[in-house]
Amino acid sequence: MNLDTNTIINFLLIIFIVLVFLQRILPTKGVRNISTAELKNELGQKDKQYLDVRTQAEYRSHHIRGFQNIPLHYLKQRAHELSKDKEVIVICQSGMRSNKASKLLKKLGFKRVTNVKGGMNAWR
Repeated sequence: MNLDTNTIINFLLIIFIVLVFLQRILPTKGVRNISTAELKNELGQKDKQYLDVRTQAEYRSHHIRGFQNIPLHYLKQRAHELSKDKEVIVICQSGMRSNKASKLLKKLGFKRVTNVKGGMNAWR
């Protein structure tokens, strides 16, 4: 069976696209995912820190008491404001930005990171 160069390149491109897609939708290794119902049971615990990664305008319009606002696009620069010794529970509007933030926090060396599935949309 002879495969030409274009067929091989197309095959590799498809594999790459599938892997990128899977990386975006699959949960990050080491990140715990909880529902908003589970979040209600964990609110106010002193050994945890609560992070809202929505924009400042979104945060001002409606937020959960006790959540600190660091918008996702500032998180890398401001991660030092968070303690690596405490679990970080992350929320956004729908769960997409908090998932990205959770991945970033893991890369930055945070050991205990939790993403709130569904975000503020599910909270209401």
